[in-house]
Amino acid sequence: MFANYLIGLREGLEASLVVCILIAYLVKTDRRDALKPIWIGIAIAVGLALGFGCALEFGSQELTFEAQEALGGSLSIIAVCLVTWMVFWMRRTARHLKADLHGRLDAALQMGTGALVATAFLAVGREGLETSLFVWTSVRASSDGTEGPLIGVLLGIATAVVLGYLFYRGALRINLAKFFTWTGAMLVVVAAGVLAYGFHDLQEADFLPGLTNKAFDISETIPPDSWYGTLLKGVFNFQPDPTVLQVVVWSLYLVPTLAFFLAPSRPGKDRPKPATPVREEV
Repeated sequence: MFANYLIGLREGLEASLVVCILIAYLVKTDRRDALKPIWIGIAIAVGLALGFGCALEFGSQELTFEAQEALGGSLSIIAVCLVTWMVFWMRRTARHLKADLHGRLDAALQMGTGALVATAFLAVGREGLETSLFVWTSVRASSDGTEGPLIGVLLGIATAVVLGYLFYRGALRINLAKFFTWTGAMLVVVAAGVLAYGFHDLQEADFLPGLTNKAFDISETIPPDSWYGTLLKGVFNFQPDPTVLQVVVWSLYLVPTLAFFLAPSRPGKDRPKPATPVREEV
């Protein structure tokens, strides 16, 4: 449940920050007349993300078992690729996210209502689609037959909305660069589990060999139905009897990705333009 809460919190907070930055800029520049197109774009983006999530959930139920596993495994791999790109991108751009959005919004204001709708839709829609895909694959990987994973995601999103409101009201300030660095590192760990589970799905769908070739089996030491087994599965997508392929994939992804992500930036590499503040707070 914690892993899914983290996903909902981090992904939801990105979208919340984008929304509050756009709205705050329009209010401060006395362009409240442009708020309606922004909200329309946001509403369309949220509707698209919800529709995409529903299509994944209900559409997959009509497939055969092998097709479900193949679809789930393929989408898990795609989701991990998208999330990996996203955490690296956000780590690099968090310092000057506000300035970037302000520049796009200035251009959209000059172009008219349609451009404002498109700006809000694109800014929030990308986050929404990524969130829907990764949440679906993560919930599927960590599901234990209960509503816990989904509840965790919803609680994370709800927390993100509250934090976004507090940012907008000026009641809360955090260092966004540090926040996205540490939550991104935890998300990489979660993504490693999702990736391993995705390869296991492809093995169950007979797309990949080695389903019966277990790396180890510690089910007696850590029973999957025990409280600590459930905790490990919920946080790290831990499986007590993984295949050799799962362990190899998990290791090859987690170790280098985490090392690159946490490595100090090169001097001047991520330095913003002179007019952009080094530390961006909302």
